[in-house]
Amino acid sequence: MNSTEVKTMVQCDFDNTIAEFDVSFMLLDAFADGDWRQILQEYREHKIPVGVFSQRTFNMIRVDEATMLDYLFTDNRVKVRPGFRELLDLCLRKGFEFIIVSNGLKFYIDAILKHAGVTGIEVFAAHTEFDLDGLKITYIDPHGRQVLDKFKQLYVERHLSQGYRVAYIGDGYSDIMPASLSNYVFARDDLLAHYQQNGLKCMPFNDLNDVVKGLEGIE
Repeated sequence: MNSTEVKTMVQCDFDNTIAEFDVSFMLLDAFADGDWRQILQEYREHKIPVGVFSQRTFNMIRVDEATMLDYLFTDNRVKVRPGFRELLDLCLRKGFEFIIVSNGLKFYIDAILKHAGVTGIEVFAAHTEFDLDGLKITYIDPHGRQVLDKFKQLYVERHLSQGYRVAYIGDGYSDIMPASLSNYVFARDDLLAHYQQNGLKCMPFNDLNDVVKGLEGIE
């Protein structure tokens, strides 16, 4: 079966995957008024879901969108991982659909993609309401419902239910469950460690050119 006879969805994380660093953490380190890393520890200990983590931590930020974006683009703080354009070109050539599904914030993902000269990509991430009392964060699932957990997983489940095979690209703890449902997994950092520790099959990547090589072999 070749790629013209089966639908393939490439679902990709953003922070520390397309972006070389976790942009959310960069913004929280720069602007959060409070001990946001204590809340991060609660999330990593499975005491709170990702939606609660994002709501509580970003509510500590009381600056506007322009201030945050200016910070990100000053001194070349944000870099896109090598191979990103090649990945998009490969998906176009092979007829694979490509989307970004991230627990990060859509406003900065859109801005970083635009800054990199990349347009026309669907991005599903947290919506941000800018407020002087702190940012208000919401996640909307594929059915238009607000959710606090399993955001990435719900999109993989939707693709599978629509008859796609899914190639998943990610790096972190929140990628473990959606990756486990996918047909192909490209992993780095915590996601890769999980797969290696549990003897599970995945394709490691350093930069996105490694993912391109792996996807080349999918027919």
